[in-house]
Amino acid sequence: MSKNNDENLALLKSIQQGQEEVIRLLQAQHDLAEERLRLSRQQIEESLKLQKLAMQRQRTITLVAVPGIAFCILAIAYLMLRYF
Repeated sequence: MSKNNDENLALLKSIQQGQEEVIRLLQAQHDLAEERLRLSRQQIEESLKLQKLAMQRQRTITLVAVPGIAFCILAIAYLMLRYF
């Protein structure tokens, strides 16, 4: 009977060690996933900042370029009407 108990005890210890290893691996995987999530959030934040900056630049260019282009078109139209 003692031999059976020793075998059962060894088997239970082996199972316990296996479960502890699985827990360690899962914790490592969880930590890695959290790090990747943090990096992903940083990249999204940076991307949004860059998009806002691009929109501001586009707005500034539009405010400068559109009146300039309109002025050039009107000047060309004026010159065409005046000399033709």
